[in-house]
Amino acid sequence: MGRGAAEILEQARRSPANLRYRDLVKLVQAAGYVEVRQTGSHHIFRHKSRRDLAIVNLQADGATAKPYQVRQVLRLIDENRLEVR
Repeated sequence: MGRGAAEILEQARRSPANLRYRDLVKLVQAAGYVEVRQTGSHHIFRHKSRRDLAIVNLQADGATAKPYQVRQVLRLIDENRLEVR
């Protein structure tokens, strides 16, 4: 059974350098984002109801997420008070 978004969020806050890319994608989607396109290795996400929010551009670093992208997503969630479900 997969991990829940709350557990992934907690791990991301604890250790941004050790988060799996697929977990970061789950976290972004749990915050209300949907993938709108993929260009090469770049996956572009936009919030499904709040178009005023920044676009999220994610790129895997092997199986793990890039730490700076994890921090960007956490900042986006915190600054905009996004609910992670």
